Amino acid sequence: MTYNKKLSVIVPVYKGEKFIVDNLRVMQESFSRYFRKLEIIVVIDGNLDKSYEEAKKVKGIKVVGYTQNRGKGFALKYGFNFCTGDFITFIDADMDIHPDVFWNFIPYLTTADMVIGSKRHPFSKLSYPLTRQILSTCYMIFTWVVLGLRLRDTQSGLKIMKKELLDVIMPLILVKRYAFDVELCFLAYKHGFRIVEAPVEIKYRFNGSGISGGTILGMLMDTLAIRYRYSILHYYQKKYHQVRFSRE
Repeated sequence: MTYNKKLSVIVPVYKGEKFIVDNLRVMQESFSRYFRKLEIIVVIDGNLDKSYEEAKKVKGIKVVGYTQNRGKGFALKYGFNFCTGDFITFIDADMDIHPDVFWNFIPYLTTADMVIGSKRHPFSKLSYPLTRQILSTCYMIFTWVVLGLRLRDTQSGLKIMKKELLDVIMPLILVKRYAFDVELCFLAYKHGFRIVEAPVEIKYRFNGSGISGGTILGMLMDTLAIRYRYSILHYYQKKYHQVRFSRE
C-alpha cells in the first residue's frame, strides 16, 4: 500500500556523525516505499561533532539545528516547525527500530490518529537487555498509576501521527529533556485522539552507555510534573484556550 499523502519524518540527532549518513539513506529508501511524497527533517541537537556536515551530504534531506544541546523533546518540537506533511513520524537516528517496521503501522492509519511502536505488543520481536526491560516495565506501571495512561509503551523510538493531532498538542507541550513522549501521549489521550500500538522489531545497539540514576530521576520527576500541571495548575487547559480561542 502506498499513500498519496505526504509524510514528514523528524530525526533528532545527538553526536551521530559516525552513522548518520548511512542511516538517513536507509530511511529515505524505506519510507519512500509507503509514501509517494516524503520529506526528512534532521534536527542536530547541539553542535557537538560533525553531525551537521555529515547529514548535509545526503541529498533531499532538510538539516536544521542549534548550538546548545537541548534534549530530544526540544529537537522534535523544533523540527515540527518545518513539517509540511499530512502525517508526521519521529524516528531515532541510531535506528534501534528499523524503518522497515513502518509497514506494520500502515493498516492502523485508516482509523487511528496516532500509531506507536510498542515493545510490549504480543507480536513484537525484541533483542533488548534485561535491565532495560525491567526499567521499561516499571516506568509503564508508574505512568499507569500517576497519569492513568493505559498504554503499554510510550517510549519507543517510532511513532506516526496525523498533523491535525500535533497542531493541537504541540503548542501545549512544555519541552522537557526526559518525558516528551509521555507528555505527548498523555495530552493526545486527554483530547480524545485514538492511539493504537503496533508491533515492532528492536535490535538494541549497545554503545557502552547505560541509563544513569539522573536519567531515571529526571523521567520520574518530569512525569509527576505532567500530572501536577494538568490536575493542580490546569496549565494545559489554560494554554489550550489561549492558543485556540485567543482573538488577539
